[in-house]
Amino acid sequence: MSEENKTMITVIHLLGFRTPPNTTFLIFVLFLLLYCLTLCGNLLIITLVSYSKSLHSPMYFFLSQLALADILLATDILPNMLHAFLVENITFISISNCITQLYFFAVSETSECLLLTLMSYDRYLAICKPLHYTMLMNHQFCWITIITSWSLSFLAVLTYTLDISKLQFCGPNIIDHFFCDLDPILQLSCSNTILVQLLVTLSTLLFGFIPFFVIIISYVHIIITIFKIPSISGRQKVFSTCSSHLTVVSIFYSSLIFVYLIPSRGQSLNITKFLALLYTVVTPMLNPIIYSLRNKDLKNVVKRIINNLLELHFHNH
Repeated sequence: MSEENKTMITVIHLLGFRTPPNTTFLIFVLFLLLYCLTLCGNLLIITLVSYSKSLHSPMYFFLSQLALADILLATDILPNMLHAFLVENITFISISNCITQLYFFAVSETSECLLLTLMSYDRYLAICKPLHYTMLMNHQFCWITIITSWSLSFLAVLTYTLDISKLQFCGPNIIDHFFCDLDPILQLSCSNTILVQLLVTLSTLLFGFIPFFVIIISYVHIIITIFKIPSISGRQKVFSTCSSHLTVVSIFYSSLIFVYLIPSRGQSLNITKFLALLYTVVTPMLNPIIYSLRNKDLKNVVKRIINNLLELHFHNH
């Protein structure tokens, strides 16, 4: 196609979920509830970790950062989805806004991979190297790794999103998805996308695959150490300290693997959208619930706060 015949597009039509008109409001309320639960749950974890001295440990510090990544992810995806349901799924988004959404989505996913890796390293040290734990996992190390993780996430994603912003897009201007994911955007481009795909592959390898293997290696060592504990109650007690993290890792990586590694030709678009919902909407909401339900320290802090509030209430009356 010659340059003159190419019609450049500046606006994209996101098809989203084509729901029957009589169910649209119900689905809107459901997703609004999910968004509120996500914000409240993750903000609660950040608040509890910040204000409770009993939670001032590396594990909870990393957990509060994970909650921050979940808030970023949910806020990047859900408000646009909610708006789409209100305007009967007729969602138009500019190319620049679409790339911005992709940027913050990729930043939150990248930081989540790195944070889950830090959390698995923390559990590895606590269970396999308990004598060295306080020396290695000190306050300074925690802050350096967190600042590095966030900085790497923002910079790594910036390298390929800047290249995406330089591409020419000539349509069709329709994306059959509920948010601006990488592949649908690149499919609209009439420029050469080899450099972008190369940068994305490199970023995925460095911030997706390598962290995943580090997590697996950490858990292999953790499981070996747990099996060496003679008593069953001792094994259960040690395993309970990392079971919630293992649950979150399993949900997060399994949904990513299904969407991005299993060939899309074998999946219908509806299955892809449903799986994408898992890690963009469901996982950020589930993370604080999983950690709260399976964690005695968090439960105790919440109970203590509720008891203090009740005592204050009865005292005032």
